[in-house]
Amino acid sequence: MLQLVPSCVAFLFLHLWVSGTPLRDRLVARLGEGAYLGLFSLASVAILAWMLFAYGAARAEGPGPTWWGVTSLTRHLQLVLMLLAFLLVVSGVMTRNPGAVGQTGALQDEDPVRGVLRITRHPFLWGVGIWSAGHLLVNGDLVSLILFGTTGVLAIGGAASIDAKRRRTHGEAWAAFEARSSFVPFAAILSGRQTLRPQEFAVQALIGAAIYVVALMAHPLIAGVSALG
Repeated sequence: MLQLVPSCVAFLFLHLWVSGTPLRDRLVARLGEGAYLGLFSLASVAILAWMLFAYGAARAEGPGPTWWGVTSLTRHLQLVLMLLAFLLVVSGVMTRNPGAVGQTGALQDEDPVRGVLRITRHPFLWGVGIWSAGHLLVNGDLVSLILFGTTGVLAIGGAASIDAKRRRTHGEAWAAFEARSSFVPFAAILSGRQTLRPQEFAVQALIGAAIYVVALMAHPLIAGVSALG
């Protein structure tokens, strides 16, 4: 536990303060975009490894206070949430997105809001957020609350941070993209600003579903417990 808390704080600090404020702009101006991204990626991987190591050590010591556990209802609900998370994460990775690193040129595309971006302009991060929420649903112990709470806050906070950065750096082009998309999943569709077109990301969704099934089967090897009960 002594390592888990500072590692999670460091991860949030790196992504929400260093990367998510004008400090990033000053670092990029001083170091250059390539050098900044390289250093940021190295720091992210190092701190993430520290988090996972600390989580494993904390679990070995005992989960700490526990306020809720898994039930039949929450297990089935979590399985649905995990499927949605995998669909968003995989489709998000496979879709050209102005919000992704190195893809801001997509703002100049004839139709930058395509595929899963019609659901949300941050599909990968919302997928991570839903993944975190699903794990919190069935893990009510302190150690899990710290880890999955951190990843959930980082995912949704990171999405808001990207919007803020793109507004600073891309002005009207990003504003036009925001006007045709939504931060919250399905909000643009429900408001009539977008139309859901599943055929545009059907292949990505099938791949995401396949990876989801593999992850379910491999969960005992990955986490030491079955996701199916």
